[in-house]
Amino acid sequence: MAELSQKEKDTVLNFEAAVNMTAKEIEDWLKTEESQSVGQKESEEDESKGHQSGRKIVKILRKSESEYTEADLSHMKKVISYIHRHSAQKPSGSIVETPWRYSLMNWGHDPTK
Repeated sequence: MAELSQKEKDTVLNFEAAVNMTAKEIEDWLKTEESQSVGQKESEEDESKGHQSGRKIVKILRKSESEYTEADLSHMKKVISYIHRHSAQKPSGSIVETPWRYSLMNWGHDPTK
């Protein structure tokens, strides 16, 4: 991809600010039962949208900025939007072992960090 526009650079910065887990942390997280227990699925056998997103995020995090595709930038926007929207729905009390936190972690954001 050519040099990023200012708008695309802003997307990358917002993505980097929202995603506070490393590629390795996300990869390890996605293997857990907790990760697989949350999210919207088409059917029981299917992988949740958040889980699919987590795998895409790992790939994006392992790329250099010059390797980003339009699809990567589009997914970054989706991730930023999800994390902001879902973070606003924070439940009261301890969040450590909640589906709310697990969903956010599937999208690369650990609210306890």
